[in-house]
Amino acid sequence: MARHVVRREPRAHWALLLLGLVVLLGELCLSGYIRHVGAEGSGPRPVVSAAEPAPAEVAGGGPVLRVDQDGHVTSREMPTKTIALTFDDGPDPRWTPEILDALARHHAHATFFVIGSKVNENPELTRRILAEGHDIGAHTFTHVELSAVPAWQRRLEMTLAQNAIAGVTGRQAILMRPPYSSETSALTADEFAAVRDATAGEYLTILTDLDTKDWARPGVDKIVAAGTPAAGAGAVVMFHDGGGDRSQTVAAVERLLTELGKRGYKFTTISAGIGLPSNPDSSTGAQLRGDALRTAQSVSSWLADAMTVLLGVAIGLAVLRLAVQVVTARIHVRRVRRRSGRKLVYLGPVSVVVPAYNEAANIAATVRSLVASDYPHVEIIVVDDGSTDNTADIVRRLRLPHVRVFRQRNAGKPAALNTGIAAARHDLLVLVDGDTVFEPNAVGRLVQPFADSDVGAVSGNTKVANRGGLLGRWQHLEYVIGFNLDRRLFEIADCMPTVPGAIGAFRREALADVGGVPSATIAEDTDLTMAIIRAGWRVVYEESAIAWTEAPSTLRQLWRQRYRWSFGTMQAIWKHRRAMGERGLGGKLGRRGLVYLLLFQVLLPLAAPAVDVYAIYGFLFLPLGQVAAVWVGFMALQVFTAAYALHLDRERLGPLWALPLQQVVYRQLMYLVVVQSTVTALIGIRLRWHRMARRGAASEVLGVR
Repeated sequence: MARHVVRREPRAHWALLLLGLVVLLGELCLSGYIRHVGAEGSGPRPVVSAAEPAPAEVAGGGPVLRVDQDGHVTSREMPTKTIALTFDDGPDPRWTPEILDALARHHAHATFFVIGSKVNENPELTRRILAEGHDIGAHTFTHVELSAVPAWQRRLEMTLAQNAIAGVTGRQAILMRPPYSSETSALTADEFAAVRDATAGEYLTILTDLDTKDWARPGVDKIVAAGTPAAGAGAVVMFHDGGGDRSQTVAAVERLLTELGKRGYKFTTISAGIGLPSNPDSSTGAQLRGDALRTAQSVSSWLADAMTVLLGVAIGLAVLRLAVQVVTARIHVRRVRRRSGRKLVYLGPVSVVVPAYNEAANIAATVRSLVASDYPHVEIIVVDDGSTDNTADIVRRLRLPHVRVFRQRNAGKPAALNTGIAAARHDLLVLVDGDTVFEPNAVGRLVQPFADSDVGAVSGNTKVANRGGLLGRWQHLEYVIGFNLDRRLFEIADCMPTVPGAIGAFRREALADVGGVPSATIAEDTDLTMAIIRAGWRVVYEESAIAWTEAPSTLRQLWRQRYRWSFGTMQAIWKHRRAMGERGLGGKLGRRGLVYLLLFQVLLPLAAPAVDVYAIYGFLFLPLGQVAAVWVGFMALQVFTAAYALHLDRERLGPLWALPLQQVVYRQLMYLVVVQSTVTALIGIRLRWHRMARRGAASEVLGVR
């Protein structure tokens, strides 16, 4: 309730976050486009008999085609006894070097039709191809079938391929071969139109005389036979140096070089065979664009791999968390059964302290529910912390027994609590928010764990009163699944980090050991609980002590509440960080509780935006069945856990239908809260206390007025 404002809360980071996510999505899409478009080394598309053939001058001409923009075609063939060996789909770091070695041994040259993305992945190997006197031609950027994509994508593929070659080698390609092509006679009219559009008069299109079909791995003998020209004839021969296992190709090339070399055949490049210059210098602009493209591709590949690992870690941790929650909940159930078997005992009088600031909507219901407690000897202290409404007057007019009202200048909730603690007459204290309504047996059940002398504080079970509407259901599920399952886990692990302000009980001695309720953070309940554990007191969870609280009813109110909770939790983690190195209960808090909070309430939510961007990437580029299976499996696990949590809290399963929507909308709001809190903490801004406007919803649950 303290009102501290130093300067405006940060906002510029939202623009930076959005820009970063857009860049991340762009890089992932680049990686997806490169990795998941096309299928290298799968050979030409089967000829469809009903397809219209290419023009006669193409289908009946030589394998070297010049196609002008107006569609005029001229073709060339290799001279007599001249073989142009060509290799598609590389460069490949495994097979291309072996082919280059074989060519070098026979002093032969060849033409390599390279995929632009592969060039960027293997720049040194690409430069080696040129350095050893071979030609480089373009084979598109990602090995797409040109006739199956729109015109803009055809031009993009060729431009990116050309830029990649220029950036790595400083040269440009004047030859191109369309993926999935073969002999000129197999070219259809659609394929010819696509080639004409893609080359735009800038490239010579190279098909083949002899297609060895080595991509099908038919055996070395068949590959050699398919690659052997008729006696004395020249030929363009098609092989593949990438896209799969090319061991048969390497062996077949070695045999062809040996056998045809003995017959007097010359092995040369396409350019040399038809008397053209080989790979002229590229422009500086093309080289710069190629360098930028290679950097972007490298970064995109790294990001895609990193995001895959991050997603795997996030899913693994989420599954591990759910599993641990379920296991510890089962252990806690057995512990509770043993506790519930005991008869409720009177442990002495109890003082209930209610700090209140402008709680006119709920204060009467809160006080009436406490007076209606079935536990004997309960005094109620209401501390009006400088309210500007008639909170104190409402309580006084009730004229209820054992209720005292104190008024003070506004000094904040911790100060109001400490005022009430000082005025309390008894050693067991229940600290209650002014908007909370207690079940009649809540006080009695809440103090039962104090029968164990080492228990210093007890957390009760807070339930959402206003569950109507989607936002109310989401918060109800969050309270039951997250908060209460976590508290069971924390009790088993002896590291309960928070006794909630809505319903918590404390031993006066424990409060005295830590100097009362601290005011150094805006999450005084978390700060206080951590201090009590570090002082050597156990903190437990009593699920049967139920209180109803009014949850935020608008997104703005929810944002403000969770922003304060998140920021305050970060403050408390930092304040008690030295617990990591302590022994006893303090060490358990540090090495278990603080690590758990840091991991699941700070780090994973901070990574969530990137994970969601990766999910978009997955829907765009990964197999939909695989993506859907992961999502459905994860959701099923969450539904199971939610159903179990609702069962433990004796709640109806009806709200489960809202759980999938909670993952799509509500979760994003929660991680944006963490982003805002983290930025605020890093900048060093002191966050003010955001108070929620109350409507009196908690009082409606028990019909208390």
